[in-house]
Amino acid sequence: MSPHKVVRTQVKKLTDLPNVGKATAEDLHLLGYHSPEEIIGACPFEMYRRLCATTGTRHDPCVIDVFISVTEFLNGGDPRPWWDFTENRKRIATKETLK
Repeated sequence: MSPHKVVRTQVKKLTDLPNVGKATAEDLHLLGYHSPEEIIGACPFEMYRRLCATTGTRHDPCVIDVFISVTEFLNGGDPRPWWDFTENRKRIATKETLK
């Protein structure tokens, strides 16, 4: 869902989360998440590594930005566009964190 349309009190399903559409919701299902509450406390980098391992594909690192936006929101942050997290991800990510 577009971050500017997210209403925290109405988040019930994965596609109610900021930056999560059908494809990302399917990726989250592959990781074993079926509701927003199940993602609370998850590490976005670990989610990315697991997704790549599960699918056998190295996904675009921007997927990490989406995962960061979701986990930050679930930890009480404001709903923000995924690209707001790109610069910080690039600063802290190393090749090792993406393996």
